[in-house]
Amino acid sequence: MKSFVLELPANYRLHDVLAFHSRDTESVAEQVGATTLRKGMMMDGVPVVLAVVIDSALAPTSASCTIDADGKLSKASQQRLREAALSILGLRIDPEPFCAFTAKDDMFGPLTVAQPGLRIVQSATVFEALTWAIIGQQINLSFAISLRRTFILQAGHRHSSGLWCYPEAADAIKLSMEDLTSRKFSRAKAETLLRLANLVASGELQLEVTPTNSIEQISAALLAVKGIGPWTVNYGLLRGYGYADCSLHGDVAIRAALQQLLGDETKPDMARTEQILARYAPHRTMAAAHLWASLHPRGDNDNTDSA
Repeated sequence: MKSFVLELPANYRLHDVLAFHSRDTESVAEQVGATTLRKGMMMDGVPVVLAVVIDSALAPTSASCTIDADGKLSKASQQRLREAALSILGLRIDPEPFCAFTAKDDMFGPLTVAQPGLRIVQSATVFEALTWAIIGQQINLSFAISLRRTFILQAGHRHSSGLWCYPEAADAIKLSMEDLTSRKFSRAKAETLLRLANLVASGELQLEVTPTNSIEQISAALLAVKGIGPWTVNYGLLRGYGYADCSLHGDVAIRAALQQLLGDETKPDMARTEQILARYAPHRTMAAAHLWASLHPRGDNDNTDSA
């Protein structure tokens, strides 16, 4: 086992993080306690559980992370697991620049005051973020969670501890269309999921950011994949890369939040929503976080993330 410690920022909202990872009530690939989180994932063909223990529920200052792998991990894989810990704990995007940017803003200024320390929690891997975005397209959250669970159980592997591990592309390509469509996946959703997995597994689609493969290049490559549109790409950037300037103007909940804040009778259309969000570049990811949170104010089930 490998262990490391991550320092947590002041005003760290532990409940938000644990709530995000406990949305699957059957705890197939994530197990959450009062100050603990266990996340199962495949890492270069090896089942791994990343276990996180927070030092305090009331005023957390550090997270002790342990890698429990059912096989040998390369140094590169170990580094990716450290990056995964940063993602699942919501430590990739510092919320303070957005708070400073909007301090005098009529709409977002009050929101940042109402939700101090709000962060965006990421998926453990980019592939998980993208497949979750595809799975969740145009369906309600509870149905999306059930499809995600099915995907994990069909394509993932079980860790020696019993926790299931979220699949990699190499696992997903072993599924057939029938495997998915027989379990309530629409044909279009199943086709897009398998198409993405095949492109990633073959190396034709490179998801790692490098000096020769920028976020912009990755976004363009994803948009070229049939079945993947701007919302899926931006959501993937948000959840997978912790990219700070994602425009979620196609998100229904974002538009509903703007309608509520603007006092309009109807939701703003995508074009108007895009124009409004453009004012907050290069911090549009945090703008999305606060809009989602505005639909469920802290204290209202303490659920700040609708997606």
